[in-house]
Amino acid sequence: MPITVALVDDEAMIRTGLRLVLSGEPDIEVVGEASDGAEALDLVARTRPDVVLMDVRMPRMDGLEASHRLVRDHPDSKVIVLTTFDEDEYIAAALRAGVSGFLLKVAPPEHLIDALRTVAAGGGLLDPAVTLRVIATFAGQPDPARSAGRSAELGTLTARETDVLKLLAQGLTNIQIAGRLHLGEATVKTHLSRILMKLGLTTRVQAVVYAYESGLVRPGERHS
Repeated sequence: MPITVALVDDEAMIRTGLRLVLSGEPDIEVVGEASDGAEALDLVARTRPDVVLMDVRMPRMDGLEASHRLVRDHPDSKVIVLTTFDEDEYIAAALRAGVSGFLLKVAPPEHLIDALRTVAAGGGLLDPAVTLRVIATFAGQPDPARSAGRSAELGTLTARETDVLKLLAQGLTNIQIAGRLHLGEATVKTHLSRILMKLGLTTRVQAVVYAYESGLVRPGERHS
């Protein structure tokens, strides 16, 4: 079955460009377009796409509110936020809403295609060019209430799971984490699954946010 995709952007030219890029991929099918968040909610309810490419700044309902509602009401439709470098304050809210990733609007077509396949397969898209910069911005001052409330949850992780979470929060891939900790890639995936289960999370993106908001990792910190 092809990966079904909904395009949400208030600029028709961007939607057209995205559709053209994706039309040449045999395993990807664009099932609809929307020009704002309100239209996106209706579109997703009707078409149930695997992935939604979501712009941030749009009229009527912006991408943040739409993403929040989609994650809550249609968890099977994963959201990738389309962003530019001047939207840090917006992206922080989207991370907390539980979106599955971010993609620069100027990203090469192959990055877009890889992102869709990764997220559709249940992964998260942590582009170091965007996500870690944003996390460092909004997580520089962890919320004491959040940190206190999550200390017990972090205590349920084993030492190795804690190491994996710290490296994940620094933007490392599964292969890189495996190399750093001298583990097999399959073992890293198992650890990640257990981390998500224990912390009540569903995506890698949420795990990274959790690591920073809880104070487990500080911006700029390196874990060896």
